[in-house]
Amino acid sequence: MLDKNGIARRIAQEVKDGYYVNLGIGIPTLVANFVREDIEVEFQSENGVLGMGPFPFDGEEDADIINAGKQTITTLPGASFFDSATSFGMIRGKHVHLTILGAMEVAENGDIANWKIPGKMVKGMGGAMDLVASAENIIVAMMHTNKAGQSKLLKRCTLPLTGVGCVKKIVTNLAVLEVVPQGFKLLERAPNVSVEEIQAATEGHLIIQGDIPEMLN
Repeated sequence: MLDKNGIARRIAQEVKDGYYVNLGIGIPTLVANFVREDIEVEFQSENGVLGMGPFPFDGEEDADIINAGKQTITTLPGASFFDSATSFGMIRGKHVHLTILGAMEVAENGDIANWKIPGKMVKGMGGAMDLVASAENIIVAMMHTNKAGQSKLLKRCTLPLTGVGCVKKIVTNLAVLEVVPQGFKLLERAPNVSVEEIQAATEGHLIIQGDIPEMLN
């Protein structure tokens, strides 16, 4: 089973040389820590940063340099800062190759709910709705179940939707799954996790074909 860093490390394997990548709040922000050093990647944050680096070490934070989640970040040589209009122009203009988001729920048809739980305080929908409406390659980083042990990979989302039919791939603490027309296709198992455990934790239709390899992480 993976922890949050393990999920981020596995997603970093999906990042290709030359990509422009948007990192959502939560687990996705950790991905920048694990990208291979032999490739060039530009991480974008919708508050107006292009060229984010890993999180700063303790004592080296600059409170003026933050991501969309208000976390202090580092920037790489050549990084740039700009206003939100320019940032969302990049997003809506489809200039981002990969979007990595957290989620509260994902449905077997690729719907995603990640912005609001009714009755609980919400800071706002943020940029997620623009991202899911514009991005052609969306990977979700999430825990497979909630704190009550209930599946977050569902037949249909129960929470207010952020986007419809947009998620391509999901990496959880238990598995890597691809969203296909028939449901969640199981691609890889987390270390020491069985197919049966993944099946029990997945409410939506899980497609299992052949031997499922254990992920290299």
